[in-house]
Amino acid sequence: MPTSRERARLDRVRTRVLYARSPEWRDLIERADELMASPDFRVLKSEARTRAGFLDLPDGGHAFIKRVEVSSWIRGIIARLRGSRAARSLAGAAMLEANGLAHPEPLAAMDSYKLGAIRASYLVSRALINADSLSRFMLGPGEIKGRNVHRRKQISDTVAAQIRRLHESGLYTRDLQETNIMVEDKQAGGFKVFFIDLEDFRRVANVSWNRRVMNLVHLDRSIGRFLCRAARLDFLYSYLGHRPDHDAVRKMISEIKSARDAIDRRKRIATPAAERVVAPLAGGTR
Repeated sequence: MPTSRERARLDRVRTRVLYARSPEWRDLIERADELMASPDFRVLKSEARTRAGFLDLPDGGHAFIKRVEVSSWIRGIIARLRGSRAARSLAGAAMLEANGLAHPEPLAAMDSYKLGAIRASYLVSRALINADSLSRFMLGPGEIKGRNVHRRKQISDTVAAQIRRLHESGLYTRDLQETNIMVEDKQAGGFKVFFIDLEDFRRVANVSWNRRVMNLVHLDRSIGRFLCRAARLDFLYSYLGHRPDHDAVRKMISEIKSARDAIDRRKRIATPAAERVVAPLAGGTR
């Protein structure tokens, strides 16, 4: 039977800094829990096992901190073997950086351990102060910006082109939702698109059509809240870079609908019927 000293050692939480851009950032991430409980931290997300938000820095700047807890000891062991969220975020940022795709710059990353398993992952990244999620950026306060059809199409075309570029670079993400895409105005005109939730990016030799469809379906499920079916179809044409003939369009729409139906079936048990309100991108091409 373990002694009290041995029990204390086993119960102790250890940390491992995976990356720090400077000693100052290392010190900051090692104090992440303390800082996230301070008045300088502004919560943007606090649900289930995830807590994230902006931290006001002494120099007047800002950083973004995200902490994701692991749900169980066994999952923590698996995460240690397969790579923690913090480690995968660093890898995702490196993939995007190598291909010139915009993303939040990681400043520090850390894992905490208990009983040999990862219990939480931390990531500090540069705050995207001037960017907003795709829907909020496109619609604006009171959805007033959403009435500008020309602006809305420009944003849609820019996002579609960046997703096509992502796929052509041999990259895809397991969670392409509009909340994981942020957009800001460029000083020289136009828009800059950032890919976030870095831990979900993967690299392959060639992104198959099926994987592309799954990414497009996940995005379509979320943008359907603020774009009509015609606008979403136009987004598909922008992603393809051309407008296919009628038969090709019908085939693609059928494939997208089948993929979406498969996702809906998997989610139906866990998702209340009242939340399933977005009409699919299917049923015709007009």
